[in-house]
Amino acid sequence: MRSSVFGAVLLLVTLPAWAQTVTVEQPWARATAPSAITGAAYATIIAGTTDRLTAASTPVASKVEVHETLHDNGIMRMREVEGGLALETGKPVRLVPGGYHLMLTGLNQPLRPGDTFTLTLNFAVEPPVTVTVPVRAVGAGAGSMDHMHMH
Repeated sequence: MRSSVFGAVLLLVTLPAWAQTVTVEQPWARATAPSAITGAAYATIIAGTTDRLTAASTPVASKVEVHETLHDNGIMRMREVEGGLALETGKPVRLVPGGYHLMLTGLNQPLRPGDTFTLTLNFAVEPPVTVTVPVRAVGAGAGSMDHMHMH
């Protein structure tokens, strides 16, 4: 009896660590000019259940918005995704330059190559996820993941 009670308590204590169903992979941000007041962050988000990315925050900016880039008659336009970004079960959503991305406005400091900052993503269903975001030089992409999706 004692070992089964211990097992049940252990299961309840460890449940939050393995029950989280949203993963955020390969976060990164592009370096900015010293006087820039906006920047962008990228990542791949995979939800284990249907959810929505509803908001984000970081100490390096006063505001973070989920944006999408639209191509309208040869002109690229960015706009905030109203109501949050839909996440389908098991389907990776890639936040990339020229697509969905996190727009950092009101930067408190320039984003310099080699720096890192924390970014917290909030979801409609799942608890928030905080990641460490490395800053890459201007012109840098997401590495091999970008290369695979360029073809």
